[in-house]
Amino acid sequence: MYKFLFRPILFLIDAERVHHLVFKLLSLAGKMPGVKSLLGSIFTYKHTTLGRNILGLHFENPVGLAAGFDKDAKLIDELSCFGFGFIEIGTLTPKPQPGNEKPRLFRLKADQALINRMGFNNGGVVQAAGRLKKRKSKVIVGGNIGKNKITPNDQAFTDYTKCVDALDGLVDYFVVNVSSPNTPGLRELQEKEPLRKLLADVKALTLSKTNPKPVLLKIAPDLTTSQLDDIVEILLETKTDGVIATNTTISREGLATPAGELNAIGNGGLSGKPLRDRSTEVIKYLREKLGPTYPIIGVGGIMTAEDAVEKINAGADLVQIYTGFIYEGPGIVKKINRLIRNQS
Repeated sequence: MYKFLFRPILFLIDAERVHHLVFKLLSLAGKMPGVKSLLGSIFTYKHTTLGRNILGLHFENPVGLAAGFDKDAKLIDELSCFGFGFIEIGTLTPKPQPGNEKPRLFRLKADQALINRMGFNNGGVVQAAGRLKKRKSKVIVGGNIGKNKITPNDQAFTDYTKCVDALDGLVDYFVVNVSSPNTPGLRELQEKEPLRKLLADVKALTLSKTNPKPVLLKIAPDLTTSQLDDIVEILLETKTDGVIATNTTISREGLATPAGELNAIGNGGLSGKPLRDRSTEVIKYLREKLGPTYPIIGVGGIMTAEDAVEKINAGADLVQIYTGFIYEGPGIVKKINRLIRNQS
């Protein structure tokens, strides 16, 4: 019903505008008696075999909502009704920032993809922390953290520190995001020495807390093999708890969307179906190098239940969706969990 009735209408509206519209509708619906229970009964698929014990946490199922959808932790309770095993908020920065100029979110319908250059637009970590204190859902929440645009790279750790301090005790794991292509210079922090220092410092900070939370690194799909080897070395050396593969790509290779339309859109990170194969390749490579027990979360191009199973077969312990949620609708979570259950 979503693909044939609701999506055609929603896709007539500017992509970012419709995102905010859907948020308002979900927020309103969530305040109506019985709606969240009804959504849960429709979209949630439960089975004991879907449970995963990863990162010292118990996930009721392995399907999560990727960062970027609920940046400011506004709809944790409502989104949990769609059957997610976990929800990742952010990317959050210490200070609020508006992000890049609009328009900055574009649909590539011919490719089942999105291009975004949002630029870490968010209301700041303190506001998000306030909302997390009020949430009622027990769903696992990850905190994806980054640096403000105006913060120089050599001072980036101070921004990650502020985010960890603000979210301490309010999220179940942290994600160090150095892989977004939409903050100038951010991906330079993926280079070997800056990344080694950043992860070591963030890990040490979390360990100093009363109840330390796992720290994961989110990486780009555009890294070379040698860069991935450096990532593996650093993850193990700094005892970073896990890795998320992958973020959006700057590649435009093999797209069906006309070149003129792509040029008019301009820069930004590409997500959706075109990212599927490369993301899976990175997951497979990381699994081979990191060994059988190192936690890997797979994300990128999951548009069907079969895509999710492919990621798991490549070595992912958990998976996340974003663009597939937009193109396929909320029913995709249930479809993925059902297929995983049937193949277990």
